[in-house]
Amino acid sequence: MKKGKSKAATAVVAAPPKRGFIANVVRYRVLLLMCLPAILFFFFISYVPLPGIWIAFVDYNVRDGIFGSEFVGMRNFEFLASSGKLWSLTKNTILYNLAFILLGNFLAVFIAILLNEMQSRLFKKVSQTLMFLPYFISQVLVGILVYNMLNYDTGFVNGILENMGLERWQPYADPKVWPAILIVVYLWQQTGYNSVVYFASIMGIDMEMIEAAKVDGANGFQRIRYILLPSLKPTIIILLLFALGGIVKGNFGLFYNIIGTNTLLYNTTDIIETYVYRATMAEFNFSTASAVGFYQSIIGFVIVMVVNFIVKKIEPDYSLF
Repeated sequence: MKKGKSKAATAVVAAPPKRGFIANVVRYRVLLLMCLPAILFFFFISYVPLPGIWIAFVDYNVRDGIFGSEFVGMRNFEFLASSGKLWSLTKNTILYNLAFILLGNFLAVFIAILLNEMQSRLFKKVSQTLMFLPYFISQVLVGILVYNMLNYDTGFVNGILENMGLERWQPYADPKVWPAILIVVYLWQQTGYNSVVYFASIMGIDMEMIEAAKVDGANGFQRIRYILLPSLKPTIIILLLFALGGIVKGNFGLFYNIIGTNTLLYNTTDIIETYVYRATMAEFNFSTASAVGFYQSIIGFVIVMVVNFIVKKIEPDYSLF
């Protein structure tokens, strides 16, 4: 009996046969059907237009089409380099986006935690609604609001300064103040919307852990530090990686509607999109615009790969791939 038991214990259990691709499709057909809208969206929006990259390497004209236009190689990419503003435009775009990403995510996490700590459900819902509303305001209206606030002649801020007996402020002639103004306007408009993702992540945390921490005597700050923030860490890292992919793509609507064509402010507010818009709209040069978009995509891809590599070395479970 003992000998039989030992043989049975050492017997190797045969691994189940691997399923083929068709078998997996049939098995998970319901899940695939649920994902079908997203699959079709990315296929037609992201993959079907990929051959259009060729526009960046030709002198495009509508009559000959994308592949019939004259091939010019890297000439379209010389548009930014020859202007002498490539470094300045890229620097402005990246620095603004870094401020938007870092400060925006920090405030979004902070607001999500504050909402979670609120005891009154009515006050929580009202606060969420009020913070969410700016996201739906058109960038055109945002530009009008900023102009009415800061206008030298009839602006709200200068009206207050005049009533206080102080000198009027002329921000539209001072390029140094606009980085702070643009960042504040962006955070005002986007933070409420961004906090929803983090608040949803907090709602997914096991409440039994928080209750157990309360029983053990942990105060609010300790629960935030040792439970909420570690639980939000994967979400924060993934959203940062996604955001870094577009770090070279500027917020054209925000910059153009607030700054417009004020040449006095270009030194600190001009980004790649606004410069290309001004330079190409007169001639409708689609090839140059496509070259700039390709340049932005390559830089964004490199940044995502580098950051993902660093995250994978530090926290492999939190990397994208």
